[in-house]
Amino acid sequence: MGLKGFEGRLERMVEGTFARLFRSGLRPVEVGRRLVRAMDDGRMIDVRGRMTAPNEFAVRLGEEDHERFAQLADTLTRELIQAARDHARQEGYHLVGPISVDLQLDRRYRAGSFSIDARLVEAPGGSGAGTLLFPDGGRLPLEGRVISIGRQSTCDVTISDPNVSRRHAEIHPDADRYVLVDLGSTNGTRVNGGRIAEHELADGDELSFGGTTLVFEES
Repeated sequence: MGLKGFEGRLERMVEGTFARLFRSGLRPVEVGRRLVRAMDDGRMIDVRGRMTAPNEFAVRLGEEDHERFAQLADTLTRELIQAARDHARQEGYHLVGPISVDLQLDRRYRAGSFSIDARLVEAPGGSGAGTLLFPDGGRLPLEGRVISIGRQSTCDVTISDPNVSRRHAEIHPDADRYVLVDLGSTNGTRVNGGRIAEHELADGDELSFGGTTLVFEES
C-alpha cells in the first residue's frame, strides 16, 4: 500500500498546476522508491529482537532538481513521510523516532542523479515513534513529554465536547512505549471500545473521548 498509494497520490498531484515541473528529469516517484529501499537497507535487529529501520532521511539533489522540487517541497515531503510510514507499518518495522525527510541541495549531482542518507534518530527521551491521527487527517507527533487531552483550552489536545472532562486523560512516554491514562474523567476513556484506566498503546488503537475518536500510529 505504501508505494502504490504514494504513486497514485503523486500522479493526481502533478496533473495540472505541477505538470510542467515533471515533464522531464527526476520524478518524485523515483525518490519515493529509493527512500523505502534505503529504509529496507538500513534495517537491523535491536537488543529486544525487533526489526528497527531508519527514520531520518536526507535526500541530496542537484541544483536543477532541487529547484523544481522546492516549488512543492512541503507537499512532497509530507507524501514521502507518509510513504515511509506506510512501508514501515506494512513491513512491521520498529521506529525509534518520528520520520523526517529533508530535501537538500548538493551541487555535486547532475540533473536526474541523487542520493539518500538514512539514519536512526531517537526521539527525545528515547520514547520511540508515535503519532495521534485526528478525524480531519491532522497529526500530532508524540515525543518525550506528557500529552494532555481534555476540554480545557490549555490541553495539548483540546476537544470541545460537553462529554469530555476539562482534563480528561494524558499520554505518557515510558521507555520506548506510550501509556494512555484516564484522569478520573466523568464519562471515561475508551480504547477500541473498552473503558480503561491505564492502557499501553499499540499501533492502530482507537482512543475515544466523548464523541471524538483519535487513532494511535506507532510508526
